[in-house]
Amino acid sequence: MRKIVIVGVGALGSHAVLLLRGVGLERGAAAGCEIVAIDFDRVEQKNTLAQFHSKSTLGKNKALALQQSISFLFGVRIGAVPHRLTQDNARALLGGAALVIDCLDNGPSRHVVQSFVRELGIPCLHGALADGGTVGRVVWDDKFQIDEADGRGATCEDGAHLPFIGLVAAQLARAAQQFLASGQQMSFQVFARSPSTFV
Repeated sequence: MRKIVIVGVGALGSHAVLLLRGVGLERGAAAGCEIVAIDFDRVEQKNTLAQFHSKSTLGKNKALALQQSISFLFGVRIGAVPHRLTQDNARALLGGAALVIDCLDNGPSRHVVQSFVRELGIPCLHGALADGGTVGRVVWDDKFQIDEADGRGATCEDGAHLPFIGLVAAQLARAAQQFLASGQQMSFQVFARSPSTFV
């Protein structure tokens, strides 16, 4: 069974887990996949507006809350690690993964992921949202440059950007699914623009 590790299950990561919950179980798949969610943070009231976390999980660890929700709603089991990813535990948490999906919102933590996957040659897909929900990126590690400003602006404090977050999460899940099925690495850049900017 292949292990898919999703690091950071806030706005982007929680929706990616939702959309990937059946990966490897679809008809004709050669082997199943195990999803493991990693996040040390707790669900706050503001998170319920733009993340796949409910009011019933307020105060719970995000990874454990997501595990509970996915099991309750869909009968699908995912793994949950309620700890911060660090250089000291990266090998234990990411080792053996067939794919790492980085949905973190800060540069230092992304550096930990990138350093480890590059050292071991683990395929890694990065998902990122620009401040204000104007740009979303889904990029494979060999082409991903870490933005040191990650996490300094609000992208998920209210529900204003939820449809855009969902769109980027869908492209992230699609890229992961395609890679797991065929090895093809697709990347996406999604822009939020007013209708008047389209020709």
